Amino acid sequence: MTNTTTDIQADSAALSTRVRGVHRQYPTGVTVVTAAVDAKPYGLAVNAFSSISLDPPLVLVCVNESSNSYGAVFASSHIGINILAADQIDVASVFAKSGGDKFTELKWELSELGVPVLAGVAGHFELEVKYKIPAYSHTIFVGQVVEAASADKAPLVYQAGQFFDGTRLEPVR
Repeated sequence: MTNTTTDIQADSAALSTRVRGVHRQYPTGVTVVTAAVDAKPYGLAVNAFSSISLDPPLVLVCVNESSNSYGAVFASSHIGINILAADQIDVASVFAKSGGDKFTELKWELSELGVPVLAGVAGHFELEVKYKIPAYSHTIFVGQVVEAASADKAPLVYQAGQFFDGTRLEPVR
């Protein structure tokens, strides 16, 4: 029996739906990746963020090439990873949308390295971009941490289309 193009497309769509469903079940912190070009800030919400190593301190973040902020992130030698606090659902909503000036109504500042840092975050990293790895529709940015700060605030957590307060996580016994 041979597969038709229609069968292959249906199988691919079904797999895509299953993959999306599995991803939705995985809880993740909510981050905003920021960059500046000529002191103009750009940013987007990203949940594909991870630590790579502590020595040297390296992290990675994956950015969709279709994002309006992608060009600014790609062009920047330094980028920021802002870990949103549990009380920043409104900030997450701003950066989850495409287009527009997302920084107009928010408090933020440019760091000494020229990286936009959002006010009120649970923590942030400033990265010197070391590698830009193409990965189909995304680019994986690997950066060395050159600055980091955290506040005594719980993170905003995302799972299955909902936001959660990181202080309400219960330990597993």
